[in-house]
Amino acid sequence: MNRIGVIGGGAWGTALAEVCARAGREVVLQAREAEVVEAINARHENTLFLAGAPLSPAVRATQDLADLGACDAILAVAPAQHLRGVLAAFAPHAREGLPVALCSKGVEQGSLMLMTQVLAETLPQARAAVLSGPSFAADVVRGLPTAVTLACPDEALGMALAEAVALPTFRPYLASDLIGAEVGGAVKNVLAIACGIVEGRGLGRSAHAALITRGFAELSRLAVALGGEEATVAGLCGLGDLVLTCSSPQSRNMSVGLALGRGETLTEALAGKLSVAEGVASAPAVTALNRKVGVEAPICEAVAAILAEKISVDAAIEGLLSRPLRPER
Repeated sequence: MNRIGVIGGGAWGTALAEVCARAGREVVLQAREAEVVEAINARHENTLFLAGAPLSPAVRATQDLADLGACDAILAVAPAQHLRGVLAAFAPHAREGLPVALCSKGVEQGSLMLMTQVLAETLPQARAAVLSGPSFAADVVRGLPTAVTLACPDEALGMALAEAVALPTFRPYLASDLIGAEVGGAVKNVLAIACGIVEGRGLGRSAHAALITRGFAELSRLAVALGGEEATVAGLCGLGDLVLTCSSPQSRNMSVGLALGRGETLTEALAGKLSVAEGVASAPAVTALNRKVGVEAPICEAVAAILAEKISVDAAIEGLLSRPLRPER
């Protein structure tokens, strides 16, 4: 796997492209924005989404998905709600058996599909993997130590993909459970909004810890109900990602929650943000998916209701705190 294609020129896609370049790969990065392509090719920097981070000359940017057709593997990093359209546009250029590692975190609105299900519908000739874990783009591109989960049911393919992206400072751990890896990434974004609200409301570290723990219970229940494994979400792609995203205002999702907790509207919270806070779009889809499979998820429900302006922040908090006492599970 010497030539890696990256779909999506945001901060995370750019950081992963740089990881691949440092691992000795030739990288083709597809970005929608002409200014991103020009800046990367001319100045070796994504000035729009990851300013200040120098990129390797081995990273070449393009707007044309056809330029990725000859790649040995693809990292799909388009936002979850746009992934279907991007993969469908790429489909005519994808060869049979092309490995595609999904790096987007979310549940598709309307269909309630995970990203691997979207891939199966739009690019059925591809072989799927999922790359997910506690990783901020700014840390990764600086070469700070990071560990992630690389889930792939084909062990040999998983190892080949891991070797293609591995660095001393970027360590992929192999797993076979696609569903667990996906659910962990999708649900933690919703829970990060909740943790931001707690922080913004000044409810204290005890409440913050309780929310992470009870949120992890919701995440685990959904993963198992969909056929995933508890052991997977107890690892980097679940618990690890949850802890990171729920503990730093650097998280786009937590920053939205912080603004909501301080009394801003959702429109105000999102104003001026170039990067996508996946949890905002995923919250109603995650809630609907929980209901569909019969999983109780009061925290995700509360976040979705707040985002839809069906309930106030204070009323949502009161509702969660007044739930009947029950065993911890």
